[in-house]
Amino acid sequence: MSPFLLLWLVSYYVGTLGTHTEIKRVAEEKVTLPCHHQLGLQEKDTLDIEWLLTDNEGKQKVVITYSSRHVYNNLTEEQNGRVAFASNFLEGDASLQIEPLKPSDEGQYTCKVKNSGRYVWNYVILKVLVRPSKPKCELEGELTEGSDLTLQCESSSGTKPIVYYWQRVREKEGEDEHLPPKSRIDYNNPGRVLLQNLTMASSGLYRCTAGNEAGKESCVVRVTVQYVQSIGMVAGAVTGIVAGALLIFLLVWLLIRRKDKERYEEERPNEIREDAEAPKARLVKPSSSSSGSQSSHSGSSSTRSTANSASRSQRTLSTDAAPQPGIATQPYSLLGSDMRGSEPKRVHHATLTKAETTSSMIPSQSGAFQTV
Repeated sequence: MSPFLLLWLVSYYVGTLGTHTEIKRVAEEKVTLPCHHQLGLQEKDTLDIEWLLTDNEGKQKVVITYSSRHVYNNLTEEQNGRVAFASNFLEGDASLQIEPLKPSDEGQYTCKVKNSGRYVWNYVILKVLVRPSKPKCELEGELTEGSDLTLQCESSSGTKPIVYYWQRVREKEGEDEHLPPKSRIDYNNPGRVLLQNLTMASSGLYRCTAGNEAGKESCVVRVTVQYVQSIGMVAGAVTGIVAGALLIFLLVWLLIRRKDKERYEEERPNEIREDAEAPKARLVKPSSSSSGSQSSHSGSSSTRSTANSASRSQRTLSTDAAPQPGIATQPYSLLGSDMRGSEPKRVHHATLTKAETTSSMIPSQSGAFQTV
């Protein structure tokens, strides 16, 4: 084989294999995939250009072609209207332009140029980077002095890996941007930071930044540590207010009830029913207490009269039976025990009078009924 033929075969083989290129671009941006050739300089009528895409699942599809002096760029629904030749492909620049870029555009692109039996292949690996979505900052735990608090930050989408970084926001001069001394980062979940043993100095604004190769996004959250005693004072004040309100309500209710009762008692005696019957007379047997009082009154009168009669009788007896000189005086000798056997018993005038009085009282005590 002649050296000239060997050189031609080597050059032909190299031209056929082309080059391999890797490009990274951010979604929603514009990208240009390079492809250069010299096959169209001589024969432009027989020039064919074709771009193929092999996605991450291994499926291959045609993106854009030039054939028979016509360009076809609406071959796929996903890339329709977003793909075109970047320059004058007839002059040797068949580069492909995609705008705007989407994550579905990622994969291996093959640029194949054919003219007069000669082929050129260029390979471009395109990686589409997705910026992290705006993260969501959350707090987990109690915002009280001495407790622990967890700062949570996470982006819902974005090209992995996503790096998270927490820091304090300087709001005043002299404030430190670093996290409090007693802070721990969860390396299994970098978006979580534990603030231990909160103090009043832990209060402030905190920012979480989520970033990757495509860019960064951040969110902020405010931490306000409350003093434990202040919480108790607020709770006590609220309890006192509620208790005071209930006491006032109870007093008002009692006053209203009292006024209603007084008004009811004032109006009740004046209520006279027209259909009410007149009270009927009834017989009531005198009670023992009234009889006793009447008997006591009669007894006292009889006693006084009996006493007067007895005194008069005593004076009469004393006059009739005056003692003789030399004989001892004995006031009650007439009723003595030595005289009972020889002389008949005499009824004393006072005793007789008292018996009559007692007999005269018996009918009045056993009187029938009185009319009331």
